[in-house]
Amino acid sequence: MQKIKIGFLPLYIKLYDDTCASLRLKLEEFYEKMALKLEDEGFDVIRTPFCRIETEFINAVKEYEEKHADCIVTLHMAYSPSLESAQALLHTKLPIVVMDTTMTYAFGPDQDPDEIDYNHGIHGVMDFCNILKRGGKIFAVAAGHWENSDVIMETAQFVRAAAAAGAIRGSKVGVFGGCFDGMGDFQVTPEEMQKCFGVEMIEAAYDEIRRITESITKEEIEAEILADRDSFILPVEIDKEIYKKNTRACLTIRKWIAMKNLDAFSVNFFKACPAYGLDTMPFLEACKAMTRGIGYAGEGDAMDAVFCGVLIRAFGMASFVEIFCPDWKDNRIFISHMGEMNYNTADGKPEIRMRQSNYTDSVMPIAGYACYRPGSAVYVNIYRDEDGFCLLASPVEMQKIHNDENFRSTIRGWMKPHIPVHDFLRKLSEHGATHHSILVYDAKPEQLLYFGKLLNMKVYEI
Repeated sequence: MQKIKIGFLPLYIKLYDDTCASLRLKLEEFYEKMALKLEDEGFDVIRTPFCRIETEFINAVKEYEEKHADCIVTLHMAYSPSLESAQALLHTKLPIVVMDTTMTYAFGPDQDPDEIDYNHGIHGVMDFCNILKRGGKIFAVAAGHWENSDVIMETAQFVRAAAAAGAIRGSKVGVFGGCFDGMGDFQVTPEEMQKCFGVEMIEAAYDEIRRITESITKEEIEAEILADRDSFILPVEIDKEIYKKNTRACLTIRKWIAMKNLDAFSVNFFKACPAYGLDTMPFLEACKAMTRGIGYAGEGDAMDAVFCGVLIRAFGMASFVEIFCPDWKDNRIFISHMGEMNYNTADGKPEIRMRQSNYTDSVMPIAGYACYRPGSAVYVNIYRDEDGFCLLASPVEMQKIHNDENFRSTIRGWMKPHIPVHDFLRKLSEHGATHHSILVYDAKPEQLLYFGKLLNMKVYEI
């Protein structure tokens, strides 16, 4: 996967070069140190000489655009008059993340007053952000000391959110079997997806799927089953012929994804049967695809599939989820789905199990069942209201679960909101949130809200 590319913009003031040129050396060393910190986060960093006057800012931003940066990260080396940078930054289409940090951690009355020169960029940040706000430019701010806070990591997460927003345009989502009949909350038309997000929706052609299925060889099936031994707990009693037919369905979908160059997909399980070219519902491939960075959502939900994909590729630990049952007693919510999860979010190895399905005449489906790993996450819901698309983000804690033997044949997790469950559920429904959602680990709500703003969505936090 190609690295996210950052234009790293150092803001400075010409006055200091004219009156005390010696300041630059120490500040340039600090700028390079911060660039290396961003590279440690996995980014490709485009460095720039200190920008002081309007033409220098214009040239720097032009370079970032020409080198196809995904985002601009600003760093105030000192105070920088905002109108010098305004022309360039208000007119670029590149997202902006403001990294608000300084060299020195403690700054008390015993500090050497000369250190002021190296640590006063924060009021430049305020001047700068005011101009961005007044100009209608969307931006994010990460603030804190570079060594004694999470400012580097938070900057990185905002950058990933910006890259995810940019990655949606031009992406492709495949839909097999249309939408679940009568399920209306997540439905969008291909025209809406194209107009609002630049996403191409592709309907699976059943004849094509059938041809792909017929082309799958015994050797391919056996190789896939062999590879599963490293990734799953495999019960001894599993029916080998059923396992082979499930694997064939999974490989069919994988080849279809590759043929169409899809970034995301959805399968309506009612159509995942021999009459439409598949032996059964390809649960394992839905999970494996998410684990590889391909977006997925169930039941023909193209919208959440696309968003799931870009958030997986940006943040890694993300998965399609669905709210199922409230635990009023312990103030938590059971989340699950039929057999789909990103295995990177699993707490340990998934266990392959057969599960009876009476919905179609398909072969008994097989899935790799697991519990969601414990830890902090953000519950993300994409929905539409009367005016357009919205994004809702809420901090949650995924709990460590013991003694869940009753749920071994279920995708499972218990999610604890930061507010009482009854308030959480009430607010979700008052907003009009859909019943399909995305769980993003190791992120904060503000980063997901920034992602939504960049896509011209209304954003909310609960």
